[in-house]
Amino acid sequence: MNTHTTAETPKADLRQLKIEPRALSELKPFSGNARTHSKKQITQIAAAIRQFGFNNPVLIDQDDGIIAGHGRVEAAKLLKLPSVPTIRLAHMTEAERRAYIIADNRLAEKAGWDDDILKIELQFLVDQTDLSFDVEITGFETAQLDLMLDGPVAPKVDAKADQVIEPAEGSSVSRLGDLWRLGDHRLLCGDATQPESYVALMGGEQARMAFTDPPYNVPIAGHVGGAGKTQHREFVMASGEMTQGQFTTFLHDTFANLKAVSVDGAIHFHCMDWRHMGELLSAGRHV
Repeated sequence: MNTHTTAETPKADLRQLKIEPRALSELKPFSGNARTHSKKQITQIAAAIRQFGFNNPVLIDQDDGIIAGHGRVEAAKLLKLPSVPTIRLAHMTEAERRAYIIADNRLAEKAGWDDDILKIELQFLVDQTDLSFDVEITGFETAQLDLMLDGPVAPKVDAKADQVIEPAEGSSVSRLGDLWRLGDHRLLCGDATQPESYVALMGGEQARMAFTDPPYNVPIAGHVGGAGKTQHREFVMASGEMTQGQFTTFLHDTFANLKAVSVDGAIHFHCMDWRHMGELLSAGRHV
């Protein structure tokens, strides 16, 4: 490929370029535009336009074809704007238009960030309590802002936690009601539908989070075990024998017990097979 650069004066006379409003219905997207925009990104662009105004004109050719600004046009449609500001680049050949469409997007990707200055600017916005908009309107999401401003949290390494304790020889048996103390942790063999199980497990403490994986009221046989090399016993409860109402009650009782030993604002995660998501949501709503 042959490339060359020149110091020629740009073809477009800046004095002849002017902004003119054009109806959205008159603008024609370029079918060969390789740049894609997700629905989320279009929504973000629309939020920026709503907040700051339509300050970046759409570039069009002599036939109202869009050269640059496809995302802004889609955002304008989302906002139901009657028209958008445009600049007509009638001096370009077809090859130049196609090259410009690629260059306009690709060259922007090659730009970088001065992380120190960016952090200062974002921190300034975060500190402004009187802002009438969400800082995410900048295009940086909350998780990115947190990581950029606070930095990654280095995990505390406990060498003892990686030590493997070999179990004692002989059979291991746990009976209903057994409470095991594992350092700062407690493990109870009990019935999750009974309130007294939680009293024994929590010892007067309140949970800030719960993660549960209750039986799905689906038979183990035919559903669990992969290719059949590993065989599992059926669950004692909710292994396919319950009706919809019975399973909803089963989950409701468990959720109510969890709520009783959780602080206000605690977060609960519950796993469930897709076949019984309805019962889980119904039980959760009632609790």
